[in-house]
Amino acid sequence: MTSLPSLVLAAGHGTRLDPLTRLTAKAAVPLGGRTLIEHVLDWVKRQGVADVVLNLHHLPVTITSIVGDGAHLGLSVRYSWEQPLLGSAGGPRRAVPLLASDEFLIVNGDTLCTFDVTPMINAHGASGADVTMAVVPNPNPRHYNGLVVDDAGVVTGFAPRGQADGTWHFIGVQIARSSAFADLPDGVPSETVAGFYRDVIRDTPGRIRAWHAKTSFLDVGTPRDYLEAALLSTSKSTNGNGRRVVIWPDAHVAEGADLDDCIVAGSIHVPSGFRARSSVLLPETLLRTGDRAVVRDGIAVFEMD
Repeated sequence: MTSLPSLVLAAGHGTRLDPLTRLTAKAAVPLGGRTLIEHVLDWVKRQGVADVVLNLHHLPVTITSIVGDGAHLGLSVRYSWEQPLLGSAGGPRRAVPLLASDEFLIVNGDTLCTFDVTPMINAHGASGADVTMAVVPNPNPRHYNGLVVDDAGVVTGFAPRGQADGTWHFIGVQIARSSAFADLPDGVPSETVAGFYRDVIRDTPGRIRAWHAKTSFLDVGTPRDYLEAALLSTSKSTNGNGRRVVIWPDAHVAEGADLDDCIVAGSIHVPSGFRARSSVLLPETLLRTGDRAVVRDGIAVFEMD
């Protein structure tokens, strides 16, 4: 259990989850009867966190309408507004005054974990690190970038996917000292793993460490990742014929529709006889110039990779 406050990163455009993030912020996608952000905040609360800051940018009302002030979730929630989007380092830099703590927990709003954070906090305090990142052995080096970590737990570098064999995978939970972000200018976009952390590792080795979290995790990065996570999170995830279909609350699928490996999102009606495989189905009105999608019955069908 921890008394640390938590920053939950929920500001991003969710580009990898497109086209679903045309409807809602990534953290607000439905998952097993609740939204992703509710699952994340429930885990944060179970770690003993009482005070949470959410950073917001993309479609913020889709998150604030769910979370509000957090009272119904047993939390006190405030918001750090970003305009422009400040990134994974610029976001924490902006939120530090709201967190009002020398140390805080940073949690990505798109990853679900199950571990107890207390041993990680203890290891962080004992190491004297500025940042401690929760990691697991890289489960798919072709799909995920990797952290290079020495035997003492010091992060020494980063490896791109495709070249990440034998590395560690960051699962979206960190403990950070506010001083780690003090030298960053407020209001200027900057990234952690893709920028700021690389400089820290080069200039002052040992300030960033890794902690092996023995945990399962669900990554909700791409539509395919989301489909798998949603199917694991609910028993009501088929269209009645045993096939793999996730249907969002505002969508309706007729009994005679022939869908498999699909996500049906937005206010659409999928008629009987409609057939789709490995696709995301959205209202036609969300189409953008250059989209590679087929339109039928007012429904835009995006093929999933």
